[in-house]
Amino acid sequence: MSDTDAAGQENGADIGLPEPGIRILAQFIRDLSFENPRAPDSLRAGANQPSIDMGVEMNARGRDDGFFEVDLKLSARATREDGPVFHVELLYGGVFEISGVPTEELEAVLLVECPRFLFPFARRVIADVTSDGGFPPFLLDPIDFAGVYAARKAQADGATQVGNA
Repeated sequence: MSDTDAAGQENGADIGLPEPGIRILAQFIRDLSFENPRAPDSLRAGANQPSIDMGVEMNARGRDDGFFEVDLKLSARATREDGPVFHVELLYGGVFEISGVPTEELEAVLLVECPRFLFPFARRVIADVTSDGGFPPFLLDPIDFAGVYAARKAQADGATQVGNA
């Protein structure tokens, strides 16, 4: 009895399809801004913990060379009742080679998997710059990029449906 059927499958796996792959070719800081408007007063010991508003954006685009550029934008604004404490904004980029991914899944790979690869490095940059600004390192919690992507896609799909009504 043969393990290959008429559809060209061997043991349930497609034959001849390339294995999906993601390679990081480069990663870099595209833009970094840190504002510490009330230093040194904002650094005093015993001050209340600031409230922090976070922002996350992911963007991707194809390049002429067949690779993809992915940007991960992270922002954090810390405030206390008496005003701003710090504001950090980072645009961290990467160039990726994507292979073996079906066209209909490419957007999700670019906006979920690629930012997942970039996040630990971007997190370290944020921690270092807040530490260099005189604060304890601000360690970002892990981000559910799949959840962010799904929510934004649902929001965009909802806006499209409303616009077509």
